[in-house]
Amino acid sequence: MTDDHTLRVLLYSDDREVRTAVKSAIGERPHPDLPRVEFVEVATEPVVIQRLDEGDIDVVILDGEAVPAGGMGIARQIKDEIFHAPPVIVLTAREQDAWLATWSRAEAAVPHPIDPFRLAESFLEVARTRLAARR
Repeated sequence: MTDDHTLRVLLYSDDREVRTAVKSAIGERPHPDLPRVEFVEVATEPVVIQRLDEGDIDVVILDGEAVPAGGMGIARQIKDEIFHAPPVIVLTAREQDAWLATWSRAEAAVPHPIDPFRLAESFLEVARTRLAARR
């Protein structure tokens, strides 16, 4: 895990516009009680796994609509294969797909199109839980 001054967020999507929307919604300092956020942007599944194996990621945001590997399948793989995996937020195609995020064992799901307030709220909840587990 990173130090108390940085919250490292792995952001996976094959779509640059989705990554930009996520970064804009969360920002560099989403709340005064959280440390600064540093995004690690990746566009392929192998790099997601490689970065997680390095062990320096605090929160993972996965685009469920990414191709060829969707975020929900990657979330499930992370939870199955990584001991003490970081919390995961999955971006779903629509509100009705939240049940798939439950299958993937993601801690939160936010539908496309990205609502910045909803994503920020989900991120704050997940990040606070992660930070509390650090202590």
